[in-house]
Amino acid sequence: MDKQIRVLVLSNMYPGKDSKTFGIFVKNQVEALRAKGAEVDVVAVQNPSMSKPDVMKKYAKWAAQTLASFLTKGRQYDVVHAHYVFPTGMLALLFKKVFKTRLIVTAHGGDINRMAKKNQRIRRWTETILHEADHVITVGTELYDEVQREFHVPKDRLSVINMGVNLEVFQPHDKTEARKVVGIKEGMRPIVFVGNIIKEKGILELVDAFAALKKLDPSLALYLVGNPKLASFLEEVKERIARLGLEDVHLQPAVPQQEVAIWMSAAEVFVLPSHMEGFGLVAVEAMACGTPVVGAGVGGLKTLLRDGHGIIVEPENAASLAEGIGQALYDEGVRERLIEAGRRRAVENDQERLTEKVIEIYAPNGEEQK
Repeated sequence: MDKQIRVLVLSNMYPGKDSKTFGIFVKNQVEALRAKGAEVDVVAVQNPSMSKPDVMKKYAKWAAQTLASFLTKGRQYDVVHAHYVFPTGMLALLFKKVFKTRLIVTAHGGDINRMAKKNQRIRRWTETILHEADHVITVGTELYDEVQREFHVPKDRLSVINMGVNLEVFQPHDKTEARKVVGIKEGMRPIVFVGNIIKEKGILELVDAFAALKKLDPSLALYLVGNPKLASFLEEVKERIARLGLEDVHLQPAVPQQEVAIWMSAAEVFVLPSHMEGFGLVAVEAMACGTPVVGAGVGGLKTLLRDGHGIIVEPENAASLAEGIGQALYDEGVRERLIEAGRRRAVENDQERLTEKVIEIYAPNGEEQK
């Protein structure tokens, strides 16, 4: 980087003291940008709770912090980078309108295929933000197509760049040793999910699929690694587990990325049965650890897993999920091909290379085509 560029990153998801994995992919990109010489400030929501009192409190605090940054340092930034179109882009627009700051927006999926469909007001805001942005980044090709098709963003201001995988952190560990480290009993074959414990991640279908597989193979164990956003859904998951009489389903709290890599290495199969997914970075992280991936055929995840890089199953379908997991568990030829192809996919999505693309877009005339 010839000149040190000053960037303000705004995000409605970012790790905090008590939520170390909340929006960790944004933090990873921020740290990668800093490593390449960018001066980056961050103003973000760090509380994952979605209870009504917490939502009002955290967004009010975030808006106040953004306003303080605007008043004290607004003129200093070359770029304001908003992660998630709405509501983050609304705050970022303030900098562009007043200081003519270059505005970059990253669409992650839920902001386009869920938030923008809530009502017409949010859709109009989404469209305004996308058209005001100097450049829009989408984390997957299907998301790129949807933004271009539904919101008519010109292709010369639209790119596909996912958040990238840190290949120094996510790499294979010896399975036997990894299982000892995370406390998996000897002789058990772990199926692992890592992510938020929310309905949209397909947790209930995964529990149902596991129940079917467990009847045929008592050595299987399921580990759900992540934090819930709603206590009510966590109770629903626990009730489902109890009703099915499952003893080998383990709910594990979210862990730092170095430990996530160990969990992924320990797994026989990594599963991501999401109902929607902008890209599915966590699946690439599992691939980098040498673990076969089974995922739902939705959004960017479908593109990521196609051509033999993973096993694609029908979304919201426990029977299809069980069949896909079974194939990854028991067909050694399939397992070997998935591991080999997955490693290649991980290298394609190396964070180092993708960060360079983001920096190119930050430049005044930066354009990175699809």
